[in-house]
Amino acid sequence: MRFDVLTIFPELFAPHLTQGVTRRAFESRQVDVRLWPLRDFAEDNYRRVDDRPYGGGPGMVMLVEPLERALAAVRAERGETEVIHFTPTGQRLDQAMVQQLAAGSGAILLCGRYEGIDQRVLDRHVTREVSLGDFVLSGGELPALALLDAVARLQEGVLGDAQSHQQDSFSDGLLDCPHYSRPEVLADGREVPPVLLSGHHADIRRWRRERSLAITAARRPDLIEAARAAGRLSRQDEAFLARL
Repeated sequence: MRFDVLTIFPELFAPHLTQGVTRRAFESRQVDVRLWPLRDFAEDNYRRVDDRPYGGGPGMVMLVEPLERALAAVRAERGETEVIHFTPTGQRLDQAMVQQLAAGSGAILLCGRYEGIDQRVLDRHVTREVSLGDFVLSGGELPALALLDAVARLQEGVLGDAQSHQQDSFSDGLLDCPHYSRPEVLADGREVPPVLLSGHHADIRRWRRERSLAITAARRPDLIEAARAAGRLSRQDEAFLARL
């Protein structure tokens, strides 16, 4: 799959594409990331990509012409594809969206800055608007990196254990359970839960499921209701939740 990133700060991406386990996806081109510096598509001597907003007000707005020239250049290479714009007004990025994108052919990632992008670009070209949450960032680069990382780790062979992402938070609609490693007992007496040392795989699976249910019920009850509505909770799950 291929992601073309339109940004005025392409240098922000290099460290994230060459470090950590997800670099395997980027180095192998399983997730092919191509950076398009937007200032390269400005035609004035100052390489300007923004100007003051009509109607007054603070900040600057990203201009139509450089963005549309950049989009045309990308499409000349790869043809028509989805265009994702990162904005607080977009759909919340979640694991279901990540899984959908991870199974697709990629997209153009449009990273805005300043007060935003001229609405005429968004109306004509953007097919999906995406938000990381109910807060405001300085630009679309961090959300783009979050999306790329989330998609990369779902690619075959990227994680050391193929089952790792299946146990992540949200993979089955619930939050993840706690995890432990060596030593079994810390100097201050804190221990690993005995069930994890028991070797009884059915008991361990049930303990992890119950911890996941308990954490989700306490922190994200909306996810419990969504899992219930989707029929993902067993009678054993429901009995455990009733005891909480």
